[in-house]
Amino acid sequence: MDPQGSGHEPEVAPPRSARPRVLAVAVQKGGTGKTTLAASLAVAAAEAGERVTALDLDPQGSLAGWAATRETDTVAIDRLQPWEIGQLPEILDILAQQGTTLVVLDTAGSSAGLAPTLKEADFVLMPVRPSRLDIVAARPTLQALIGLGLRGRFALVLNQCPPLPSPRTSAYAAQLRALGVLAEPGINHRVDHQDALAVGLGVTEYAPASPAAEEIRALWAWIDAKMPVTTG
Repeated sequence: MDPQGSGHEPEVAPPRSARPRVLAVAVQKGGTGKTTLAASLAVAAAEAGERVTALDLDPQGSLAGWAATRETDTVAIDRLQPWEIGQLPEILDILAQQGTTLVVLDTAGSSAGLAPTLKEADFVLMPVRPSRLDIVAARPTLQALIGLGLRGRFALVLNQCPPLPSPRTSAYAAQLRALGVLAEPGINHRVDHQDALAVGLGVTEYAPASPAAEEIRALWAWIDAKMPVTTG
């Protein structure tokens, strides 16, 4: 009863939904396969039981373009304009109320506006090709993550790797593994990834029994285990 004795039960605010976990795919370099990974990981997570929203924060809009060709709604996709990135905390609250359990952020391949995005991430995946150029180019992003207090909440994944056995890939994997910043498994360069993206699918939808799909599922399982469980 209310304290005035009116006979009406007091209004009680509905319980706040748990904040969705946030996976950012980010590196300050283009051409590393960032969008392709973000798309296929979002699909793999949805297939594993997550309610996924993928947000395209890249002015190029590649993920939004992929979404436009999809014929299934297993993953919700939206595009944020640069001026909306500052509203990301509020957007995450809205997505929580809508039942989203995982948000995948496909970020821009530059440092512009990256810090506010990374601050909201529970985990940051940095795709790099197995080359010295890519590893060096990833340093600004690594420094930004450490500066934001995200040490231990990011990893580099070797992407677009040449066919095994590859001494070069193995050497870089050993270095990153020794530093404790290697996501596993690495993703080999396979045409299934590009073909899936071209028709609006994740690789686990396009070629579910392929080695490419197996790698993506394994990578999602690795990331899933690293990300904290959020509460309301």
